[in-house]
Amino acid sequence: MSELLRRIDARTKLAGANKLEILLFTLGTDTSTQRKETFGINVFKVREVMRIPAITRAPDMPAAVEGMVSLRGVLVPVVDLAKYIGTPTDAPPSIMIVTEYNGHTQGFLVGEVDTILRLDWAEMKVPPSMLTARMGGLVTAVTELKDGRLVMMLDVEKILADTSQTDDSHLFETLEPLGRSDCTVLYADDSSVARKQVERTLEALQVRGIATINGRQAWEEMQKIAAQAEIAGKKARDYVQLVLTDVEMPEMDGYVLTKNIKTDIRFAGIPVLMHSSLSSDANRQLGISVGVDEYVPKFEPHRLAEVLNRLLK
Repeated sequence: MSELLRRIDARTKLAGANKLEILLFTLGTDTSTQRKETFGINVFKVREVMRIPAITRAPDMPAAVEGMVSLRGVLVPVVDLAKYIGTPTDAPPSIMIVTEYNGHTQGFLVGEVDTILRLDWAEMKVPPSMLTARMGGLVTAVTELKDGRLVMMLDVEKILADTSQTDDSHLFETLEPLGRSDCTVLYADDSSVARKQVERTLEALQVRGIATINGRQAWEEMQKIAAQAEIAGKKARDYVQLVLTDVEMPEMDGYVLTKNIKTDIRFAGIPVLMHSSLSSDANRQLGISVGVDEYVPKFEPHRLAEVLNRLLK
């Protein structure tokens, strides 16, 4: 396992080129379909992979949360992904993937870990509506391997939100309106949970939002806005005052979207705010290198609101 992940720290250079590496894993054979589905998670979010340690059961946990494990003195919640997804498997999980994002560490129990796959974000496609419906919006992107297998990228932010059992409504109640009625923010995120968080923040600030599901769709919207502005004899920034983008997205990631905006004179004066669960210094530096104006980690509504207030005013 350590050999599989020994070079994770060197992967950061891939992000600025619209590339990523994903750790492939399975949950076991689905006894209802006799298929073994392949899933993926961005290597940036993986801290380590190990055999399942002793799990301490905890009361009043969601059904998919097996309990807690102690990792170097820190208690980490453990989610059985097969139970969470609702997949009956032929064998219990044997591997734990330890992930770290949004300032949280958690373990995911899986059947087997396969390999690390390097590919372009352009190869990751928006999942078809049928798959989205079947998986309850849990899959954010899909890609097909050369051997014909379909790899499904899981929305780990949704998993965290569903299993944490925390009420975050108080985080938005104290946000104050921006005090301007003429502001529009275009935002891009492939996670439905993240988009909802951004939407709630903008609503509290009384700022209009335009939602897109990835960098490609956001870039297409910006192209339309630029064309509309040209026809009206105005500037693009008269229509959109800020772009808020995630980093990890299928078809076009946030780094490429930012670079496209910052190198296009039509969008001069429009700040780009990067909003990501990948909040390491390396990721921040990558954002800065492509011209991002600010970098805010998910999910911190007050921090996001403070930066939006500063950039929009």
